[in-house]
This record gives sequence, C-alpha cells and structure tokens, in this order.
Amino acid sequence: MIGRLEGKISYKDERFIILNVAGVGYKVFITLDILQKTKEGDAASFWTYLAVRENALDLYGFVDRESLDFFEMLLDVPGIGPKSAMTVLSTAGIETLKSAISSSDHNYLTKLSGIGRRTAEKIVLELKDKMGITTESGNTTMKDESDAIDALKSLGYREREARDALKKVPKETVGTNQKIKEALKILGR
Repeated sequence: MIGRLEGKISYKDERFIILNVAGVGYKVFITLDILQKTKEGDAASFWTYLAVRENALDLYGFVDRESLDFFEMLLDVPGIGPKSAMTVLSTAGIETLKSAISSSDHNYLTKLSGIGRRTAEKIVLELKDKMGITTESGNTTMKDESDAIDALKSLGYREREARDALKKVPKETVGTNQKIKEALKILGR
C-alpha cells in the first residue's frame, strides 16, 4: 500500500521518526543504526513496509530495497513479527546475517536479542533456501565475530556496545584478535 516515502524528519524518538510528507506526518520505525545517523530537519526517503494488525497500522522504513527484502524474508519465518525482525536488523548487518545463515551459525543468531535457539534454527532453515545459499562460506568470519563479542563482554562491555563497535571495524580486518583490537580502539574513543 505505502511502498516509499520521501520527506523531512520532523521528530525523532528512540525507535521511530516522524516523516513529514506534504504536510502529513508518518510514524516510521527504523533500525537503530539509521536512527543514529539521522536528525530532525534532515531530508530522508525510505522504502516502507506496512504492517496491518487488528488495532494498528505500523510503517517500517529502510534506506535500501535490499534491507526491505531481507526484512520481508524474516517475516516469512514462523514466530518472527515486524518488531522482532527490526531488532534482528538493528543488531546485525544484512551481510553478517546472511553469513550466519549460510554457515548455519545458530549460536551467533541466538546472541541477537529476543532470538532463542528454536527461532534461530527456523531462520536458518527457512531463509537458507530462499536466499539461494549452498556454500558454507563465512563460517570463520562469523566465529571470529562471535568470539570477539564474547571477549569484549568478558572485558566488561555490554553486548550491544561490543556489537556496535564490531560493526565499525573495517571489513578488511581478519581474525578474532585483530577484530578485538580494532573494536577496543573504537570503544576507547
């Protein structure tokens, strides 16, 4: 119904923005990383998904079509609703999630907030075929990131802080130790 919106951000909250489009304010739920990059008064455009419930119509916004497509694939998994799917996308990037799914890394997926072992298994089972993944690539990358999160947590950082720092680590960084070092530099700023 509402596939894309363009306008100015007139209000920003912890989980959503109000996007003013031709005098109408749309409440759009967006991921935390996009929320952090935006500010009131910015011009913005989002691909949107309209979730229709018995007592609400909720809009979920994404900066690119790939994110929207992945969100919709997550919604096809039994037990995953729009809020859970947004949480998954907020805590990990799409490439990281695809890598976890391709390597059947249930442990990484269970570290996402609100995702239990069964749901992680469902995500892998349902999405592996839909994404056309047949290889086991990315397994070491996922293990490195998972180990780095565990190491940073043992150093006293919260899981969210660790995950956010690891998102900012350059993609070229290879190995658990190197990822931890780079993340510590980011956390020390």
